[in-house]
Amino acid sequence: MNDYTAVRPLGHGANQKGLRNHNERLVLSQLQRHGAMPGSDLARLTGLSAQTVSVILRKLKNDGLTQQGKPVRGKVGKPSVPITLNPMGALSIGCKLGRRSCDLIVMDMCGATLFKRSLTYEIALPQTIFEFLATSYADALVEIGPKAAAQLCGFGIAAPFEIWKWGASNGNTPEDFLSWKDLTFHEEIARFTDLPVFMLNDATSACWAEHVYGRGREFHDYAYFFVSTFIGGGIVLNQSVYEGNRGNAGAFGPLRVGDRAGRTKQLLDVASVHVLESALSKAGHDPRDLWKQPQDWSAYPAEVEDWIDGSAHAIAQACMSVCAVIDFEAVVIDGALPPDVRHRLVAAVTAKLPAEDSRGLLLPAIEEGVIGGEARALGAACGPIFSQYFFTTQFASLEQAPAERDRG
Repeated sequence: MNDYTAVRPLGHGANQKGLRNHNERLVLSQLQRHGAMPGSDLARLTGLSAQTVSVILRKLKNDGLTQQGKPVRGKVGKPSVPITLNPMGALSIGCKLGRRSCDLIVMDMCGATLFKRSLTYEIALPQTIFEFLATSYADALVEIGPKAAAQLCGFGIAAPFEIWKWGASNGNTPEDFLSWKDLTFHEEIARFTDLPVFMLNDATSACWAEHVYGRGREFHDYAYFFVSTFIGGGIVLNQSVYEGNRGNAGAFGPLRVGDRAGRTKQLLDVASVHVLESALSKAGHDPRDLWKQPQDWSAYPAEVEDWIDGSAHAIAQACMSVCAVIDFEAVVIDGALPPDVRHRLVAAVTAKLPAEDSRGLLLPAIEEGVIGGEARALGAACGPIFSQYFFTTQFASLEQAPAERDRG
């Protein structure tokens, strides 16, 4: 007898309610991706009958998820009525936990930020972070008002995995930093809200933001690099962000590259902002100035130019490595950087890539991302909304996902 327990299932059949929900998500997803359009266009794009689309749109309007625009006249026949998402149909919380700062935002269904609070620090300790989140969440409820607060559908968290290991690269992290290992975000967030919690790796979260609200719709498959204190990444396949079975796909930071001296290192030790921080410290500057908002690095032209050159050298090698695994048509580069620095970094990678040994490979296009420093918080806020309203299987609630995804 075959042991079917050792074979992973393909999935489950859909009952009538499941089919209806699928079609509703499909319609909402088309509106999210393409913008306002009449029901006839929705029927064409979804492959559903005009009558089915009409029934779905009536329900979505009654649920407050869509709204009608002004009739478009001037064509033969009845005026067409464009349908759009209702921005206030669903709201979500997005939190980015970084090594230098933490952000909390409230995002509407169309990606607009309605509220934002930020906290900077030397070291990310649990008590500091969760006190900030609780206070900011309470402030958000007051600022957006009770009617909007009732539309909140979840609390998204973008954080690096295994936070307690950060100290290994600092060398001077206090012992209480290890307390991250004994905490779960779900339990801590539950102390001040009953919203469902959604977890993402921070760089994957940034990839989601670029894919949904940035340039992601221009490409079918691409690799994504996000440059911050430590560089990370994401993967998009078949126009969908791929997170991997354990949520850690696109972890490009550990890729092996050669620095300009020919020494083999991890990409995160060459092409991360912490490298520039060290250079500024050695030159007698305060590296914390790099994170002041709005970001302006013009006071350090020599150090920044040298960092861009070294980072571009390493990222170009990493581009070749990722394209050896998957035939990406493009590599998109973004980061928590001033826009002019990001533009120069992308230009430098573009210039260095042809010099790499590309035998057996097709060179990808090097493209500049457009979201910037807010990408991780925006991507985190995508989690609750996309998992509940749009056509995707990438996000998972912690109540359904393995517990280890919530560790750090």
